[in-house]
Amino acid sequence: MAGVSVQAFRRQGRRYGAGLVCSEMVSCAGLEHRNERTLGYLRVARDEHPLAIQIFGSEPGVMAEAARMVAAAGADIVDINFGCPVRKVTKTGAGATLLEDPDRACAIVGAVAESVELPVSVKMRRGLENGSRACLVVGPRLVEAGAATLTLHPRSAQQMYTGEADHALTAELVSLVDVPVVASGDVTSRARAQSVLATTGAAAVMVGRGAQGNPWALREIVDGAGAAGPSREEVAAELILFVRETVRELGEHRAAGFLKKFYGWYLGRGRFPRAFKQELVQLDTTEEVVTRLFAAAPGAAEIVERLEAELPDPADEILLDSMPISIYGGG
Repeated sequence: MAGVSVQAFRRQGRRYGAGLVCSEMVSCAGLEHRNERTLGYLRVARDEHPLAIQIFGSEPGVMAEAARMVAAAGADIVDINFGCPVRKVTKTGAGATLLEDPDRACAIVGAVAESVELPVSVKMRRGLENGSRACLVVGPRLVEAGAATLTLHPRSAQQMYTGEADHALTAELVSLVDVPVVASGDVTSRARAQSVLATTGAAAVMVGRGAQGNPWALREIVDGAGAAGPSREEVAAELILFVRETVRELGEHRAAGFLKKFYGWYLGRGRFPRAFKQELVQLDTTEEVVTRLFAAAPGAAEIVERLEAELPDPADEILLDSMPISIYGGG
């Protein structure tokens, strides 16, 4: 969910019923060097809780220091990424690579768990190669090292996001550990969530790509409501709010490019003509995008007004005293 799970995305998830939201993964090296953009990931709003902030890296000491910063920023859980399959992460010895280095993985979890009083969770893939069962070997050791919960996405790093998540592996992991296991992968409907929970014994399910531009999926999964889908006005209103909040968080320059992928996610699924999505992508400013959305769905104005009235005061955000925030939004 890197490049997706910004604050606006997480807050929207909470409004639609997510029991816990998670940041995009944060580089411990970026935190160590006080990189301004990386520090920006530690902005925490009052309506995000409970919130996990996910960190990645390969050095136990550096990860421990990152965990302390995460705790100071106001997170409720420190999440460690042992699942990212992207080459630029795995080549540094981080992400899914650590499933093939159990001693280092355990050292990282132990260092993090000792450095903070918050619960520590770990997100894993099944392993690097197709058919790998590394997670079943590493998982119990991570619990011994201090992990309070595990999340398993039972695809290999080699698979990326192709094929299907093998939740038979999730069931095996559940049987091996005495901490809650969260099932991740291909959870896109209430029926699928119920099936995964029933067949694996997992304590919860994690929804990722299924909620991209589709927060209504969360509501349907949680309580079965809204299976018929949102109206055009509801879609436009949520996208407008998302655009405005992302601009507040990232600034216009970064947000204008960042948001383009979201237009297709929101406006797809037959909600709007494909040509309309293409029109929005070609606009230069987010203000122009908002204007076109209001024109296409005038009834969205009333919904946006209500949603914005319910937002907490941005001044309530927790910002680390030493966090330079000038580029990453305003403040």
